[in-house]
Amino acid sequence: MLVKAAKVLGKAEDVEEYSKLYANIVDAFRKEFVTPNGRLAVPTQTAHVLALMFNLIEEKDRKRTIDTLVDYIKKNKYHLTTGFVGTPYLCHVLSQNGYSDVAYKLLLQTDYPSWLYQVTKGATTIWEHWDGIKPDGSFWSPDMNSFNHYAYGSIGDWLYRVVAGIDTDEERPGYKHVYIRPTLGEGLTYAKAELKSMYGKIKSEWRIQDGCIEISVRVPHNTTATVVLPFATSDAVYESGKKLTEAEGILEHETVDDGVKVEIGSGEYAFRYKMQRSDVALK
Repeated sequence: MLVKAAKVLGKAEDVEEYSKLYANIVDAFRKEFVTPNGRLAVPTQTAHVLALMFNLIEEKDRKRTIDTLVDYIKKNKYHLTTGFVGTPYLCHVLSQNGYSDVAYKLLLQTDYPSWLYQVTKGATTIWEHWDGIKPDGSFWSPDMNSFNHYAYGSIGDWLYRVVAGIDTDEERPGYKHVYIRPTLGEGLTYAKAELKSMYGKIKSEWRIQDGCIEISVRVPHNTTATVVLPFATSDAVYESGKKLTEAEGILEHETVDDGVKVEIGSGEYAFRYKMQRSDVALK
């Protein structure tokens, strides 16, 4: 982040300094924690999450590392064992490396340790400890037991940026241009998120119904957005009942690997299309 900030601010010396610092950290990490065959020597979920999130391993070792992380999660019956350091990045790492389905399974678990376990105990905010209230009703601790804590509540970041898909464009000033790339997953048929930016409200809402996907977005005045419609083909997408070539506000569109990418101006849009991927089971 320091390198990115320095580039934006035109601080060439800082870019060089922090780039060298990062390179030295990566080199030291690999020498200490990665074997010659590319195995991460620390057998924990958090170690693998951090190595992937901050690119501390060589690209050739990425698949082995993510596969090992997923294996740890599966062996734990799709439960996390991360704490304050690893939890904020866990679901992001899974989604970035093609395992959003595993992230969804983690999200929707209801027994300890999980986010929804807390909900089953009456939580309306996320706790400091996975078992702030234990299955038998006793407290983890009567003295140090916050019931509104950021670290595990950081799952909200993944819900906004991945499930709803609202994300920033790092190449432009804050929210002048946004990305809306919803990630659909088994277990959810509806999601909605709104974010108040300095330009106005950004909204992403999606629903799966009768074999169709409906995605509604709102883009504030004086801004633009790139929307990716998952499991779509260009000829099957309608916006407010019109084909993309006829709809207002559509600047351009193209088919990409994960669906259809649409460039739009400010306004409200309602996309609807039949799911075009028979190999995806969303219930």
